[in-house]
Amino acid sequence: MKNHSTGKNRSTRKELIEKGINGIFFLCGLVSVGFVLAISIHLVISGLPAIREIGLVDFLFGAKWLPTATTTEPAFGILPFIMTSIYGTAGAVILGVPLGILTAIFIAKVAPPAMASVMHTAVELLAGIPSVVYGLVGMIVLVPGIQRMFDLSSGATLLAAIVVLSIMILPLIINVSETALRAVPREYEEASLALGATELETFFKVSLPAARSGVAAAVVLGVGRAIGEAMAIIMVSGNVANMPSLLGSVRFMTTAIASEMSYAAAGSLQHQALFSIGLVLFLFIMMINVSLNVFVKGRREND
Repeated sequence: MKNHSTGKNRSTRKELIEKGINGIFFLCGLVSVGFVLAISIHLVISGLPAIREIGLVDFLFGAKWLPTATTTEPAFGILPFIMTSIYGTAGAVILGVPLGILTAIFIAKVAPPAMASVMHTAVELLAGIPSVVYGLVGMIVLVPGIQRMFDLSSGATLLAAIVVLSIMILPLIINVSETALRAVPREYEEASLALGATELETFFKVSLPAARSGVAAAVVLGVGRAIGEAMAIIMVSGNVANMPSLLGSVRFMTTAIASEMSYAAAGSLQHQALFSIGLVLFLFIMMINVSLNVFVKGRREND
């Protein structure tokens, strides 16, 4: 009778501990969602007044950004920032995603264990480098190199920003894609090999499609890192509000906020417009995440 009572007490205690842990997890998730909602609401409240005053069309499609003009009427068009961010992010994805995925396949499936361990450690070290260091190296090495190669007055260009961004997103893409590839059941690959496929065919036609969700998550993280980077880009892009040109100085949405927020008078139209840029940037990232999630879900249902 005593043993039965002891076992019941232990069971009750275990249930209470599990409920407590579940409550902690629920609270953490609730706090995370709350922070996202708070940030979203703050951006909307802070960003809408400037958009209403400037006008949505003039704000999004205006080609001039002259918030402190004195001789002419101030202009608050952010089209150059939007196009530069799109071109810069697209260029970084075009360069970084294939290289990152191929590297992940090599580390997870092809490289010998010793080499894979060394490369994995190197990628993790690359991920730990501060963004300002990427910008400093780019400013010292890459910018002068582009200037000499193309005979420009300044090598701080969109091309330099794309190269720096593509290097910065590599660790994210490699680590997440490698984890997803290692999670693919070995039975899938053994079945493919048994049917006569080569190892490379198996990796690209079986393992990679099976890890599609993880690879898509890697791309989302890479795009978020690229479109949200400011410090490194401000050091290599020239930070000039021009329409994007591969060999011209440009300014991204993030660098516009970072470079002007420090001296924009609180409550001024310029200050409010910078929050509006942050709102547009936030919506961009949300649209990219939703689009990729819908794409992955649609492909999974078709399969």
